[in-house]
Amino acid sequence: MDPVHILSWACIVFTVGMFSTGLTDLKKMRESKSAENIQFLPFLTTCLNNLGWLYYGLLKTDRTIVLVNIIGALLQVLYIIVYLHYTKQKRLVMTQTLAAGTVLTLAWFYFTTILPEGDTRLSQLGLTCSAVTVSMYLAPLTDLVQIVRTGDVTCLSFPLTVATFFTSTSWVLYGLRLNDYYIVVPNTPGILTSLVRLYLFWRFASVNLSSPAYKSTVL
Repeated sequence: MDPVHILSWACIVFTVGMFSTGLTDLKKMRESKSAENIQFLPFLTTCLNNLGWLYYGLLKTDRTIVLVNIIGALLQVLYIIVYLHYTKQKRLVMTQTLAAGTVLTLAWFYFTTILPEGDTRLSQLGLTCSAVTVSMYLAPLTDLVQIVRTGDVTCLSFPLTVATFFTSTSWVLYGLRLNDYYIVVPNTPGILTSLVRLYLFWRFASVNLSSPAYKSTVL
């Protein structure tokens, strides 16, 4: 079997699995009838990231990227709707969602109208998506510093850490196989941060499988 085909399926399975960890938070909201202690921004930023990569996949005619990010975007929309239903801060959530929609609209106008078609548009979009993905992977570093200081890893999710590691690894290998460094570069930090988290779980011997599962995701 073609190695690219195998890596493609690995990317699909692991990434959809990672996105599906948000179902834990969805179940928690439905059972408690509350969105308390659930973070909203990861849902929103991941949705924007999914839409960006979806457009990249369409321009590149890469069915793996397209399929993964269609599923990811739909799941994020579901999480957002459920969160909006149960949160007590509806005005804040609506404001953040409106701001994200505005950014998305401006980005769509820029990439489809201002930039010329072809390699320039594809490279600019790839660079933008890569930068956003890297920032999402690096954003929790401040939490990791706090964990090192306190020795408390209850704010981390072990299943999500494992899922992120395999997801990032599969995308890096897939990108290398296609010689697409817009895929390789942004997923490399995902491997590194996952290894750091796994070390922290081992170091402090406190794996909490019941912690909030969804933090952020990527590609």
